[in-house]
Parts: sequence; C-alpha cells; structure tokens
Amino acid sequence: MAKNLVIVESPAKAKTIEKFLGKDYKVASSFGHIADLPAKELGVDVDDDFTPKYIVSSDKKDLVKKLKKMAAESEMVWLASDEDREGEAIAWHLAEQLDLKKDKTKRIVFNAITKSAIQKAIENPRQIDYDLVNAQQARRILDRIVGYEISPILWRKVKGGASAGRVQSVAVRLIVERENEIINFKSDNFFRIDADFTTKDGSLLKAKLPGNLNSLKEAQSFLELNKGAHFEVADLVKKPASKSPAPPFTTSTLQQEASRKLFFNVSRTMQLAQRLYEAGLITYMRTDSVNLSNEAKKGAQAEIESAYGAKFHKERNYKGKSKGAQEAHEAIRPTDFAVHSAGLDRDQTRLYELIWKRAIASQMSDAKLERTNVSISANTHDKNFTASGEIVKFEGFLKVYLESTDDEDLEQQGLLPALSVGQDLLNIKITATERFTRPPYRFTEASLVKQLEELGIGRPSTYAPTITTIQNRKYIEKGTSLGEERAYVQLSLTKDVVKEKELTEKTGSDKGKLIPTDVGRVVNDFLVEHFSNVLDYNFTAKVEESFDNIAEGKEEWTDMMNHFYKDFHPTVKDVAENAEREVGERVLGTDPQTGKPISVRLGRFGAMAQIGTVEDEEKPQFASLLPSQSLNTITLEEVMDLFKLPRTVGEYNGFPVEVNQGRFGPYVKFNEKTFVSLEEGDDPMTLTFERAAELIQQKEKADAPIYMYDEQPVTKGVGRFGPFIKWAGMFISVNKKYDFDNLSNNDIEQLIKDKIQKEKDKLIIDWEEEGIRIEKARWGRHNIIKGKTKVELAKTIDPLSITLEKAIELIAQKAPKKKAAAKKKSAAKKKPVAKKKTTKK
Repeated sequence: MAKNLVIVESPAKAKTIEKFLGKDYKVASSFGHIADLPAKELGVDVDDDFTPKYIVSSDKKDLVKKLKKMAAESEMVWLASDEDREGEAIAWHLAEQLDLKKDKTKRIVFNAITKSAIQKAIENPRQIDYDLVNAQQARRILDRIVGYEISPILWRKVKGGASAGRVQSVAVRLIVERENEIINFKSDNFFRIDADFTTKDGSLLKAKLPGNLNSLKEAQSFLELNKGAHFEVADLVKKPASKSPAPPFTTSTLQQEASRKLFFNVSRTMQLAQRLYEAGLITYMRTDSVNLSNEAKKGAQAEIESAYGAKFHKERNYKGKSKGAQEAHEAIRPTDFAVHSAGLDRDQTRLYELIWKRAIASQMSDAKLERTNVSISANTHDKNFTASGEIVKFEGFLKVYLESTDDEDLEQQGLLPALSVGQDLLNIKITATERFTRPPYRFTEASLVKQLEELGIGRPSTYAPTITTIQNRKYIEKGTSLGEERAYVQLSLTKDVVKEKELTEKTGSDKGKLIPTDVGRVVNDFLVEHFSNVLDYNFTAKVEESFDNIAEGKEEWTDMMNHFYKDFHPTVKDVAENAEREVGERVLGTDPQTGKPISVRLGRFGAMAQIGTVEDEEKPQFASLLPSQSLNTITLEEVMDLFKLPRTVGEYNGFPVEVNQGRFGPYVKFNEKTFVSLEEGDDPMTLTFERAAELIQQKEKADAPIYMYDEQPVTKGVGRFGPFIKWAGMFISVNKKYDFDNLSNNDIEQLIKDKIQKEKDKLIIDWEEEGIRIEKARWGRHNIIKGKTKVELAKTIDPLSITLEKAIELIAQKAPKKKAAAKKKSAAKKKPVAKKKTTKK
C-alpha cells in the first residue's frame, strides 16, 4: 500500500491526478458526497440548533468501508475535493466518516489539474475550512427545510407530487411573471422608413429615417413628399473609436455564451466543462471570479506575441460584479494557452476552443475603429435620413473573438462607400414598412441564468441544476411553436410611384424558450400568495449574502437558520390549516342548460374543465383541456366545445370512429381497442372522417408486419427515442446507418442479431431458477433484476462479488413493503445515527 492516499470526488479526476504523482501516492475517488441527509425524513433537529443527521447511503457503504481501510493503511491522507463549498463539505464528511486523525490528514485545493498545480497544492496543505463547510451546511439544511415543509402542503392543496425549492421556485416565478407580461402586452403598430441610395459610381448606401411614423396615413404622406426630390450628403462625421474585449469566462457567462454560439443548454455546457476540467485542460469551471493568475497572464502573453505580434498584447486585470465572488480564485481558462484545440469529442473541442478564445482575447489590445455618421437631406422636406458604419483600423482582440449578445434587435453596422459633404445621391427606393411593438422576450436558459445572477439569486454551482429541476418537475417546458402568420403593410416609392402591398411574416415564435406549464403557474400562484417572503427576490438574494458571510466567518450559520425559521415555520402551519384547496380555479360562467358554474382548474392528471361542483347532488362533468390550451387563457366558448367530445365522425370497416381528448392528448378511437393519437395541427373539434380514416390507415400500416423472422412477425414504428423495429417483444432502435423507410430483409435480420448479441453481452450473472440476473447498465453501472424490480448497484461495486444470497436480500429491500412492515421501518428511523455537530475552528 502507498504511503499517501489522495481522495478526490470523481474517477476521471483521480485518473488524471495519478499521472502526476509518484509511486508513493495512491489516488481514490469518493464518487461525490459519501454522506448526506436521509432521503425519507427531514433529518434536521430544528429544536437543537438545526443539528443535521448525516447518513451514509446503502450504495456508498461498501465504498466507505474500502476507503476507511485504505486510509488506515496509509501514513497520510490528502483530501483533494474541489475548492468550493461543496468540495469542502465532501472533505469534511470524508474526515468524519473515515475517522481520520487530524495529524495524518491534510486538505489540499487547486483550481486546475496540472502537474504544477498539484505539486504546489501538496507543498501548501491546509486544514478543513469549517466556515466553508458551514456555508454549505446552511444552504443544504435551509433548502431541505423549505422543501420538506412546503411540499406536503402543495400535495394536499394543489397537486400530488408537487414540490417547492427555494431557488427553483423563484426561477419559476420569474418565468411565470414574464409570461404574464407577454399575455397582457398590447401591441401598437408603427411604420419604419428605409431608403436605398447609390453614388455616381454605383455604390449602394442604405439609410433610415430616425424615429418612426405613427400611422399608414403619415407614411403615405411622407413618401409623397419624396417624389421628385433631390438628395445629397448634408453632413459627414468621422470619429475614432475603440472596442475592448470581454473578461474571461465565469460559470454564468460561459453558460450564456455557449448557448448563443454553440446552442448548448446549461446542463450540457457544465457536463462538457466538467470533463475538460477533469482531463486537466481547463481550470475549475464553477466560479464567479474574472481574475487570471500571473502565470496565466504570462502564458497568454507568450502565445499572443508568438502568434500575432507584441502590438496585439495588452495585460488586463478585471474586476467582477458579482457579490461574494469567492467560490474559486480564477476565471475559467485553458491550463495551457499553447494548446489551441483539445477535447475527446466534437462538443468538448468546440467548448474548449470557445474558452481558449475568450481567455486569450481578454489579454489582447483594443480594436481601433473609425465610426462614420452620415446625414442625407432632401430638397422637398426637412427630415434627414441617416446612415452609419464603421471601419476596423486595427483588429486587436477581434482577430480572435467577439462576444455575442441576447439582443435580438441589435443591428450590426457595416461599411459605407466613400462619401463627401454635398455629394449627390440617387434614390433607388424608399419603403415604409409596418412594424409592431414587441412584448418582452421569453427567457432562454442562458438569459434566465443572466437574470438570476443579476438578482443575486443562486451561485455558480446552482444555475444548471435549478433549470434542470424545474423542467423535470414539469413546471417549465421549452416552446416548440415557430410562430403564427401575421399580415403587415409595406409602402414603397420607386421612380416617383407609390405602391402598397400586403405581406406576411412569422411572429410569436417560442421555439426553445422557457414557458410555464399550467402546473407551474398554479404552484407559483399558490406559493406567491402564501409564501411571498420565500419567493421574494430580495429575500432570496439576502439569503445568498448570508451564506457568503458564513463562508467568510462573519456570521454563525445557526443564528442565520434560527432567524429564518422563527418566521417561516409559523407561516407553514397557518397555510396548512387555513389555505383553501381550490387553487388556480377560474370560474368562466354558467352552463346554459343546467345553470351550474363552469370552471377550469388543475386536476390529478392535468388541466381540466368542470361543470358543477362537488356539493351538487349529481356528480360534476369533467373534460381535459387540449395540449394547446391553458388554464390562464382558455375561454368559456372553448370550454363548452370540450364537452361536445367525444365526437362520432363516421364508420370504418363497420366500427364507429370517435374523436376524443384524454390524459395524453387528443386521439381517434376505433373498434373499442385501437387508439390513434392526433398529429400536431389536428384539431379534435373539427377533425373530419377522412382525416380520421387516414390516421387509422397509417396506424394499420405501421402495425402490419414487415417481415417474419424465426416464425415471429417484425413491425416498425417511431417512438420518443426515434425509429425502431419490434420483434419477439423486443424494441430495437434503428440507427442512422440504416435507411429506416427502406429496410431490407438483411437489414432487419442484422438488427435483430445485433440486439440478441447485445442482450447476451449485457448479462453478467443469471440465476435462472430464482429468476434473478445481473446486467450491465449505462454509465458503467450494473443492475440486479427480478421481474419488474430493479436494484442499481454503485459503480464502486464489482458485480461478480454479489452472491445469490446478497442479490435476494437487495431485491427484498427494493420490493414494495407491506403496510405492516412500514411501522417497523418507521421505528427503525428513531435510532440515533446523527453525526456530531460541526463547530467553528
């Protein structure tokens, strides 16, 4: 056994570090946290200074046992988890759970996995920073209390399975409020005037009229004024200008720019950045610092001067705007600027190159520009057209990189032809185009991160999981609509003739934008009404400041928790006892036939309409809303149409054909057992028999066998994960190397054979008589399977070490418990397993 044991969080990080250390060092992975609050109980003693009960989960017990043995056999244990609060907490849990002695334990941190960084860390060890631990502990416990106390209220009052989170709920609120602004926005029209001129040598000059005209009549009158007009350059102003580079990336700006330039969502960006970091290619990727180390600035200087020359270099120091920017000490940058391209796959390479360019550009000279503003006059009126452009005199950092923007209205300035004051211009065309004021833009993932950061909500490590969580909970979804057609008017003046034409454009696209679901809206409205303080933007930002103060040793975490809880818990009790159950209900009117109220609300299976109330002698009537309809905007007329379903539209092969709406959307029902989902664009209220018959025929064709293999039929279809064939109960994905529409018999046989072989290769152990087997799973894991019960083994467990007895035991633990057994389990929870309380050191 090696003299030194180094423990990191991930196997990939361990593999990279091990290359830099000698034979006296062994590097092991903790696979993240080895201890946490229990999953099925609060796990916090609120009456004893919020003492947490940390436990080792069942899938980590073997790992902890292994690490404990390795630590006992080593002369020194080096805790090398990440240098942020989460990493500090991991180091603390390792020290506690492995019973490490202080004199044989050292804490080391580094923001890059390079040989020099690792050696420097080992030369400068420190002790565990309990201020950072307590900051993480405060966040974890406060968030646990918020979720644990509010979520049960949501289950009872709003919808089963609903849940709340301190940062997640505020993010949902931002999106809901933005959507409300968009819905309530009243658009006004105006007319934008553009003109095309040419010089004597035929060079084109595009100009516009500053300001807009308010009506079609004004636009027509203005174009009439320009008939027979003589145009000339009235003024020409040239000014020198410069443009400076953006600072190197923080977590937030990396997520935003990767979204704009590479079209990655925030989770994808962080996954790729994590791999680049663990491979030693970039510095730590969870940071809100824009600083670069002296070593980095020297490396950038050498690369800039070597590639572009000394005049392209300018050393810069940046100051971050984010409060509490202390999670790491440096911005995200390459560990070696001489490496221009790196990564194990295309996406990693693209992200690395983006990071490299941004970091290099931050240490380059300003771009030198010449900006020109032109004023063009007419002899028939006193309104001047203007044009502007810029010439790059010296590229500077623009040789490498230019930051993108979220502003969809930003106009890029181009080059202008050579001009002089008094120069005559020939007018080619003047257009007056009807435009419309725009509602606020919906958030993208990137712009939501930017908003959260500006409000001081969350920190680098929270942005990606926050956005992922609110989508997984179905509070938010990404829009898919490319917009709707809108008509607009355009007037044009050409050769002194004014013409008018009507054009169309797409407007209101929400593709890829974040939109609240009905569930998200109702949950948000309930939380805002009853827990306004928790969802208050300023409160959430102040909580983050408190975490920062705890991390800096300026505030006691238990004081902060007590201050929060004394107001929060009474509010929870009051809401649980007094809040009404019918949350998010809208009463739209009265049913003309029965006189009963008509309302829409959130039901167990989603948004629904209702005629009558539960107090009525007769049961209320219910109807599910269509996927395109929303509780917030649906009208009484649209609700009344829903109660006309199901509609019988005709007969097919002697069976009635019905159109209806169900839990999973609108469908056609045929012969009592065949259901065909309507396609996008199909309206169940107007669907014709001809279209229904077409959908049924498509279904019959899809379900018809396309081949017989081993005396069993083969069918094909397209599911949520793409095209597939089905044979002998197996679904077999058809990848892009096959032409799915024209599969040959040989293709089908090969796909089936490959699948059979894959299933064989997946099988590790098969106890046939007991019906238990162990199979390979994704991400290097393994599963124990019996019938529909599946137990996932930790990556650290060797599947061949699992005996039949152990497999039976694990299956029994996973299988649903009988109610009688539940009491035993509850009693077992009362056993004291809490770890000793953290004290400041």
